[in-house]
Amino acid sequence: MSTPGNDRFATTRWSLIRAAADRGHPESAEALAELCRVYWYPVFCFVRGRVPRAEDAQDLTQEFFCRLLEKRTVERADADRGRFRAFLLTSVKNFLANEWDKQRAEKRGGLFKLLPLDFESAESRWSLEPADHRTSESQFEREWALALLDQVIARLRAEAQAAGKEFHFEVLQRFLVGAPADSTLAEAAVTLGLTPEAARQATHRLRQRYKTLLREEIAQTLSDPADVDDELKRLLTSLATPSV
Repeated sequence: MSTPGNDRFATTRWSLIRAAADRGHPESAEALAELCRVYWYPVFCFVRGRVPRAEDAQDLTQEFFCRLLEKRTVERADADRGRFRAFLLTSVKNFLANEWDKQRAEKRGGLFKLLPLDFESAESRWSLEPADHRTSESQFEREWALALLDQVIARLRAEAQAAGKEFHFEVLQRFLVGAPADSTLAEAAVTLGLTPEAARQATHRLRQRYKTLLREEIAQTLSDPADVDDELKRLLTSLATPSV
C-alpha cells in the first residue's frame, strides 16, 4: 500500500540524500530511514534475482541497508554524477560482490536496529512476478519505476485528502492512464454526483497533475532536469510487459 513520503523532505531526493549523508544534519538518521523506506523493495528484487534462497536474500537486503546506515555509503553519492538509481544499483552490486565469498549474511546490530522491512509480503509479491527472462538489473529498474509511481499516487492521494476530495480521487484514479470510455466515465459521474462534463474535467485535471508529479519525482533523482524525458522513457520501457 502506498504511503505518503515524509513532508520534511518534500524538496528533492538529492536534498534528502545530502541530509542523509551529512552526519551533522539534525535529521540525518530520519533522512536515511526515508531513503530505505522508498527504495528497499527494488534492492530486494535485485538481490532475490541473484540469490536462490529467500532467507539469504532477505538477510543480504537487511545487511545492505544496515551498512548504508552504519557506514554512510550514501556519503559517496554525488548529485553531479547523475542518477541516484544508478548509484544505488552500483552500490548493491558492489556489496554483493564483497559478500559473495562469505556464503552467508551476517545480521548486524550496533547502533542500528534491524529495519522494519516486510519481507513476507515482499517474497509473495516477488513470486508473482512473470517467469520471464528479465535480468536482475531490469527487474531492479522495473521495481524502481513502480516505487516512483507509488510515490506519485501517494502524493495525489494526500493532496486530495487535504482538499477534502479523497472520495473523488478513489473513484477517478483508475483513469490516470488511458482515456476512459464514455460509459465508464458516466458511471463515475453518477457515483460522484457530477455531470458527465464535470467528471471529464475532473479526470483531465487529475491526469495532468499526475503527469506533473511523475516528472517531479523523476527529476528528484537526477542531477540534470534536462534528463527527465530520457529517464521517463527508460522507466516506462522497464514497465512494459516482456515477451515470453
